[in-house]
Amino acid sequence: MLRTHTCGELSSAFIGHTVTLTGWVQRSRDLGGMTFIDLRDRYGITQLVFNMETHSALCEQARKLGREYVIEATGLVAERSSKNPKMATGDIEIIVEKLEVLNESKTPPFTIEDNTDGGDELRMKYRYLDLRRPAVKRNMELRHRMAFQTRNYMDSINFIEVETPVLIKSTPEGARDYVVPSRVNPGEFYALPQSPQTFKQLLMVAGYDRYFQIVKCFRDEDLRADRQPEFTQIDCEMSFVTQEDIFNTFEGLVRHLFRTVKNIEIDHLPRMTWADAMKNYGSDKPDIRFGMTFVELTQLVKGKDFKVFDDAELVVGINAAGCAEYTRKQLDELTDFVKKPQIGAGGLIYVRCAADGSLKSSVDKFYSPQELQKWADAFGARPGDLMLILAGKANKTLKALSELRLEMGTRLGFRNPTTFAPLWVYDFPLLEWDEETQRFYAMHHPFTSPKPEDVPLLDTDPGAVRANAYDMVINGVEVGGGSIRIYNKPMQHKMLQLLGFSEEDALAQFGFLMNAFEYGAPPHGGIAFGFDRLCSLFGGSESIRDYIAFPKNNNARDVMIDSPARISEEQLKELSLRVSI
Repeated sequence: MLRTHTCGELSSAFIGHTVTLTGWVQRSRDLGGMTFIDLRDRYGITQLVFNMETHSALCEQARKLGREYVIEATGLVAERSSKNPKMATGDIEIIVEKLEVLNESKTPPFTIEDNTDGGDELRMKYRYLDLRRPAVKRNMELRHRMAFQTRNYMDSINFIEVETPVLIKSTPEGARDYVVPSRVNPGEFYALPQSPQTFKQLLMVAGYDRYFQIVKCFRDEDLRADRQPEFTQIDCEMSFVTQEDIFNTFEGLVRHLFRTVKNIEIDHLPRMTWADAMKNYGSDKPDIRFGMTFVELTQLVKGKDFKVFDDAELVVGINAAGCAEYTRKQLDELTDFVKKPQIGAGGLIYVRCAADGSLKSSVDKFYSPQELQKWADAFGARPGDLMLILAGKANKTLKALSELRLEMGTRLGFRNPTTFAPLWVYDFPLLEWDEETQRFYAMHHPFTSPKPEDVPLLDTDPGAVRANAYDMVINGVEVGGGSIRIYNKPMQHKMLQLLGFSEEDALAQFGFLMNAFEYGAPPHGGIAFGFDRLCSLFGGSESIRDYIAFPKNNNARDVMIDSPARISEEQLKELSLRVSI
């Protein structure tokens, strides 16, 4: 090694030792008779000192060093006269006796510091420089610890990590596939896996009763903060299990990660049915760090000639405790918020509960004080509270109120990223009906089993069938989802029929899986966690890009290597492809 120590490990215990450090020049300070260099590597920063009186040539050499020069410095560890408690090495400095420039550097396009002056696109273009910043380095270290502790836990309970294929077959369900043309099979294509779903089920058939994999997956979707075209899952499957076994096993994984990575003890996770989540929070991924659960007023408010309520399928609201003193400007801001196109509400009704208990609303001319008191009783409102009410089509209104609840939670400081509130949401619908295509789609995927007690409804009322499916939600973010699977051919065939597959299509797409079910397939189930999402939650960020070494931008481009890019005519010919733009 060129170095004897790293820039993050030296302390007063090393005073008097001669050491050699290597790294990048973070910054330099020329004070005339003395020059100071902060030397940075992956492990930390150490101050180097060059003395003009004793080593004038070295001092002159040090003055010529630019930011991000790569250097090797040998010298004596000395006690620092003005200690820096903010640095791990702040008690010492190196009196340099020998300096070698290993490589020069152009001036970086942004500062290599936590609070950098580089914008997102610039930092993405020079991601290899961005990765030098301590904040990004900490994100990469967190990701490493998460993966390491996941493997530790899974190994400790007899799971085996098995790699599954990356070049697979395209399927019509779910998101769009990324496809790869085959040169040796002209006109045919592989797909990159959206998940290893069928392969992990085949591993259960093969007798590998506890499988996991930290695996790359690919989906050709529109991007946002928590989506990337390629992402990582903790993919898991178990045989001979019930839903309760899944809950206990993977609740254990998440509690282990909180304990070992964040030093946080998490209690047993609460559980909530999908129906209750939608009724009380308007979302299948509720943020339970705070209350403000929904209160329905539909029957209380109709018949008073207020057309907005009389015509509404649903009238529902939340009680914002202590917010009765909101100004007109603040209420107008909330009204504008719910009327945004992405929220979709037509307006906002409010009722203030004053300190003396009197009620004042935006619909006073339609409702008497006695009627408003019934609303307040339904909300459990107390003096000082503010009731916020939306009305309209049921699904649209629930979604809009869910967004308003989250907005109020943010405004009131209830959504602290250092507070964690995980839960299980279960008993999802098995199917969802699409009016445009006039057919059912699998809410989870086509391999999810129905609740045993709901199986008779498959023939009479498929939309009412509940799935043996579950999600883990943390702070309003779905971090994992799974189900107990179908494991016999007749039920799998029935499910594909309900989804509109012809006999031929079912066999062409999933014949291999149904055939495997005829060779002693065990009952099995599993879950997949969004590893990038878990990392961003643990790190307190809303964007998974911060926890991926080389992410894509919002246009699914890697601006650093300029990808995707065109390929040559010769390559196109080899692949039997023609491209016209």
